[in-house]
Amino acid sequence: MRRTTAAVLGTVAGAALMLGVRLSATPVAVNTAGAAATSDTGEGGGYGTSTSGKKKKKTTQADNTGGSRKYKGDSVSDPYGAVRVSITVADGRITKATATYPEDGNSGVVNEPAVPKLNEWTVKNQNAKLDTVSGATYTSDAYRKSLQSAIDAAGL
Repeated sequence: MRRTTAAVLGTVAGAALMLGVRLSATPVAVNTAGAAATSDTGEGGGYGTSTSGKKKKKTTQADNTGGSRKYKGDSVSDPYGAVRVSITVADGRITKATATYPEDGNSGVVNEPAVPKLNEWTVKNQNAKLDTVSGATYTSDAYRKSLQSAIDAAGL
């Protein structure tokens, strides 16, 4: 009888520990605010901070000329912060992609090389069907979702 009681208590304690660890993961939240189109002058609001309170980095954006328009995608949160993609469209083609992203701690180390690759692939592929950057899975997923909302806003 003692062995049975010990086995049951051990199983219950082990299950409780596993569930406790599993339930502590932060769920991924998506900002459902609509994508906004902005003029070439960059008007239309700033990026703000993510819901997790972590800083985001705004990538360098050159002035646009010649009938191009800039579209901002939704801010998409992942467990480490939020990613927001902006695209520049001219003659029905994406000519430039930039993104804001978390730069604190390990996120900065991972995102610094990953986001430029995603930006480059966006212009090359002209859609949101991008590969995942190794080591930046959450950022890649959030980038694709934000990019798709910018593409939708642009009507591409």
